[in-house]
Formats: sequence, C-alpha cells, structure tokens
Amino acid sequence: MDWTSVYLKTSSLNVFILGTGEVATRRANKFLDHGANVKLAGNSLSDELIDKGAILCSTDSVDELVKWADLVVVASGDEELSNYVSSISDDKLINRADYPQKGNVIVPTSFSIGDVEISIFTNGKSPLMARQLRKKIQSIITDEDIFEIELQSYARLRLKEVIENQKERRNYLYDIFEDERINDLIQNGRIDDAKEYIDDLIRGLE
Repeated sequence: MDWTSVYLKTSSLNVFILGTGEVATRRANKFLDHGANVKLAGNSLSDELIDKGAILCSTDSVDELVKWADLVVVASGDEELSNYVSSISDDKLINRADYPQKGNVIVPTSFSIGDVEISIFTNGKSPLMARQLRKKIQSIITDEDIFEIELQSYARLRLKEVIENQKERRNYLYDIFEDERINDLIQNGRIDDAKEYIDDLIRGLE
C-alpha cells in the first residue's frame, strides 16, 4: 500500500468538486462541515448544501475553478470531463471518487463518536466492507470510553502545570487510567466528580 493516513486541516480550504450527484454531495457535506469553502460544478444543489454555503458553478468554468482550488474532487459520471479536470490538476491535491488510485488524496469513510473520529480505508478494494467495519467499531465503543478520553485530556493538561518531565506525566496518566475510584465514577457518569478527584491527586504532587 502506497498510501499514508494523515489528517488535513480543511478550515478555509478552497475545495472544487466536479459533480453534484450523491457522491459529490457527500464529499461537499464533509468539507463544509469542517469549514472549507466549497464550489461544485454540475446541474443543481440541494437546499442543505446551499444553506451551508456551497456555490453552484457551470462545468464550462472548470479551468478557473481548478485554479481557485486547493483541493480538487472528481465525482462526476462524465468520464471525459473527469479526465480533463484531472489532467489540469497536476499541481493540486486531487481526490478521484471514480478512480482513487489516479488521485493523491483519499477521502475515506469516517464517523465521529464524541471527540473521536475514526476513518476506514480498504485501499479501494471494498467500500461495502468499509461500511460494515464501521458498524462493528461503532458497536464496541462505549460512553465510558469517551468519558475516559475526556478525563485523560483533563488530567494531561493539569499534570503539565506541575510536572515538566513527559515520561513522568505518562506514568501518572497510566495510574489515573487504572484508578478504581475514577473507573467507578466513569461508570456512573459522574465526570465532574472524577475531575475533582483528579485535582486532589494532582494537588498531592505539588
């Protein structure tokens, strides 16, 4: 596999999407939800996309749209136009929904649970299995896992105030993770009480 998973900051990114069908709409929603400026070339836009700020453009303007874009997404059933847009996007980030291997950016299936975002990529072999794996992963992540992430983040920030050494902070974070009192509070949804308990533990280090 010659792909490496990374996260791209998309706030204020200019995204041009060729196409306005189902796949193009999904891509547009994803980028709009993460703060990008999105223009689509095609027939029509849903009210939802318009309300989010997407702009509909003519396919006659693809040259100008490619120049404007930081990221080009090809999601059109017009193969000739798709190949043309791809050919003039050599110096751009480009995602080809039709032939992923011909682009240099993959937009994987992804989902969020709390502050956790999980992406699944099957190297283009099976979008269906990516969706099935998504369902399996969603079924095993619990509210307690999300609460634990919140508390680990809280503890990490508090520990930085009193302990400079990163390895020492990591050891204390493991202790907090395994603390029975904290685990009991998490299971009962008492997150504020767990934070107070963590504060008491950290004050003992000062």
